[in-house]
Amino acid sequence: MSKSDLKQTKPTTKNGSSTTDRPIIVKGARVHNLKNIDVVIPRNKLTVITGVSGSGKSSLAFDTIYAEGQRRYVESLSSYARQFLERMDKPDVDYMHGISPAMAIQQKTTSSNPRSTVGTSTEIYDYVRLLFARIGKTISPVSGKQVQKDTTETIIKELFAELDEKTKFYVLFPIELREGRKMEEQLTVLKEKGLVRLIDIRDESMVDLSGDEYNPKKIKPATHRVLVDRLAIKKDDQTRSRIADSIETAYREGNGRCTIKIRDGKEYKFSERFERDGMEFVEPTPQMFSFNNPFGACDTCEGFGRVSGIDEDLVIPDHDRTIRGGAVAPFDTPKFSKYLRDFVREAAKDQLPIDVPYKDLDKQTRRILWQGRGNYPGIHGFFEEVKRQFYKVHMRVLYSRYRGYSRCPDCEGYRVRKDALYIKVGELHIGEVTEMTIGHARTFFEELELSIFEMEVAGQIIYEIRKRLKYLDEVGLDYLTLDRLTNTLSGGESQRISLANSLGSSLIGSLYVLDEPTIGLHPRDNDRLIRILKSLRDIGNTVLIVEHDPEMIKAADNVIDIGPFAGTHGGEVVFSGPYKDLLTSKTLTGKYLSGQKEISVPEKRRKGNGKSLLVEGASEHNLKSIDVEFPLGMMICVTGVSGSGKSTLVHDTLYATIQKELGTWKEKVGRNRGVSGLKHIESVEMVDQSPIGRSTRSNPATYTKSFDGIRDLFANTRQSKIMGYTPGHFSFNVPGGRCESCQGEGVQKIEMQFMADIELVCEECKGTRFRKDILQIQYRGKSIHDVLEMSVSDAIEFFVDEKSIITKLQPLEDVGLGYLKLGQSATTLSGGEAQRVKLAKFLSKSNNGHTLYFFDEPTTGLHFEDIAKLLQSFNELVNQGHSVIIIEHNLDVIKSADWVIDIGPEGGFGGGQLVATGTPEEIMNEERSYTGQFLKEVLNK
Repeated sequence: MSKSDLKQTKPTTKNGSSTTDRPIIVKGARVHNLKNIDVVIPRNKLTVITGVSGSGKSSLAFDTIYAEGQRRYVESLSSYARQFLERMDKPDVDYMHGISPAMAIQQKTTSSNPRSTVGTSTEIYDYVRLLFARIGKTISPVSGKQVQKDTTETIIKELFAELDEKTKFYVLFPIELREGRKMEEQLTVLKEKGLVRLIDIRDESMVDLSGDEYNPKKIKPATHRVLVDRLAIKKDDQTRSRIADSIETAYREGNGRCTIKIRDGKEYKFSERFERDGMEFVEPTPQMFSFNNPFGACDTCEGFGRVSGIDEDLVIPDHDRTIRGGAVAPFDTPKFSKYLRDFVREAAKDQLPIDVPYKDLDKQTRRILWQGRGNYPGIHGFFEEVKRQFYKVHMRVLYSRYRGYSRCPDCEGYRVRKDALYIKVGELHIGEVTEMTIGHARTFFEELELSIFEMEVAGQIIYEIRKRLKYLDEVGLDYLTLDRLTNTLSGGESQRISLANSLGSSLIGSLYVLDEPTIGLHPRDNDRLIRILKSLRDIGNTVLIVEHDPEMIKAADNVIDIGPFAGTHGGEVVFSGPYKDLLTSKTLTGKYLSGQKEISVPEKRRKGNGKSLLVEGASEHNLKSIDVEFPLGMMICVTGVSGSGKSTLVHDTLYATIQKELGTWKEKVGRNRGVSGLKHIESVEMVDQSPIGRSTRSNPATYTKSFDGIRDLFANTRQSKIMGYTPGHFSFNVPGGRCESCQGEGVQKIEMQFMADIELVCEECKGTRFRKDILQIQYRGKSIHDVLEMSVSDAIEFFVDEKSIITKLQPLEDVGLGYLKLGQSATTLSGGEAQRVKLAKFLSKSNNGHTLYFFDEPTTGLHFEDIAKLLQSFNELVNQGHSVIIIEHNLDVIKSADWVIDIGPEGGFGGGQLVATGTPEEIMNEERSYTGQFLKEVLNK
């Protein structure tokens, strides 16, 4: 057998089948609500696990298959390595075979580190730093010419290129007086070295140090040079060798500097040091471009790019206004208008443009506006004067009104030391490269022209950068900038970055488990994502996806449907096989995909209450100073491709402005000229995906206040009254009835010095959280612990006669959360579940005022059946007289809206425009709208 045959042979089992083709087999899985299920997952295929929310999809994919893959990998490591890794329990399963090393890509922000960016988290920035260090050209800010060391060879080449044959010249070096040394002493040192001739460069007169005629006091470093040799250009080896020796002598004695003076002509200055135009520069290294390294970080902002001080956006809230038109807010008042007049007078001297919008001002005008000149102190100077009057209360109030974080003045927000910005590749410095979007950066690096030498030293670096940018672009993140902080990314964006990183690593033979990768993606971008996942499969990986998106399910090689319903009514495999067979199955998923069941289009659209909110001149981030009207008394969908500006318009501008008006907003408000119509609403609620509680003690029962009524019922039982128990005894949050050994947690945390802390079930209460005597109190045969273990659906049946409890729990059932346990810790809920718990709480409230509700992608984690329930809840809110604004990509929600506001048409710089507004039927006829194109398909069925 040849070596090539050996390489191509796969490991085989006794029966001859390849071990790399054998499927992943799971038998008897009982994690959470899984009912002893068996599953076969084909290897090196794309498998989608679907089913209603709470049916057990994540329990199978993450808590069983991924967990076991991780556990086996960790156990294969040495005991030394294992001590640094998380302790992992074996999933409750009878048998698992064929598990590969597993990686989970979930909807979590990749980093909370304020220094982490898209560039650093994808390693693109590391390669860019290396690229700038290898081939970056240092450009002098004085002359705009390249800074480089002058070698003996380059000087000779330049002389022979510039000077004619027989041109006479001197080889000189400057006199440098070392600290504490006088000129007379320096001249003595030169004489001792045999350098006895000086030249006065003003008239080329010679000074002979060997005699006594010269006067040391008349010799100045600025006017005199030490003569090394007098030569003439001759193109022979002897002359070339003599010139080289003279230049090296000049460098050695002149501290790295050499001057070539043409007789009766020009003077050429050369340096062995890295300097130009009287400035000495630092030679590029990768550390020089790192804002996480003390050597590379800007000293002023310490690599954060921002400093605490005056916030430009607060001082100039509307960048579309002119300076004369009142763009500078503090100067637009009678008390401080003199500063505006001073600036206008100063600007008139150079005829600076002050009647153009602030956003269009050139750098010089902006610099004078902020830094001042002449009698005008500048905005910074104005606030320094305010600080000097801090003994006055109103001056402290004035200053606080404009205080915030602003761009660092030294590094201009680029985070690196100033001289790192002198180094350029393709005429751009590293800060200009990182502020590009991924799409623009990809074009820049694809079109970057390099010399043969540069390709030799940086070809592999360029390849790695291009490869990573390509993957990020293909997963639909072309609108993100490389300097975007990772802690500002959505869960879907973070997940797609992790996916792109996985592709960039080129691992094979692995198991990838993904949690709804289509979250945050417009239908337009789904095809690109599917192609990426298939390429991950095609290089030899098994891809397992928890997903509800119809296109993703259709693209799968194999589909596993978990159900039939949620919670205790789920946990079974109701279908397993190819997509075409799923269409003919009787499962809920199959019925929706085949069209047997569907979310119907409303027969008529609401007209609203005739009132509206109007946002004028929204220009934060990529918004193009747009005016948008939000009709009230209806369900509105704000749509557009990822990065088009939806969240900037809805959350950062409209919601933030309303909250600021109500006095509850301390953060920055998106730039706009104004929001009118606020008098038409009494309150506002942002129903986002943030946790309903950061404590493990918070749960759906406590959050909806249904637990208050439940505790009252237990306290009113005959046994409780005899024992003198109050409702407080049935709370695990306060002393009384809770287990004091674990203080009502149910678990005890053991701090381990050599590995991660571990949680053990409390031995005293066995995880029930309560004392034994409290657990003996029963209501209709159930203890307080038994009730907390009930699902919402079971609890509704159990407390059917208790109206006060049912009214708080029923909304949870209505929004599709009937499967949640009443006592389930809030920290275990997904973002989508947390959002729906909040929605349920609002539905249970009796609110007579007009409330404006905001929802950000509420269909996250929802099956078609759950979306139908969610839409009923939205309609109920609107029917109660409220208004609902939803940021959404899901076509079932968009087609059900009364009004659609489409932002775009593209993401990033190509977005931020108001593409179309109107009913879904009107949007689908708008040619520029990507949303409209997909709406046509669902509305014309």
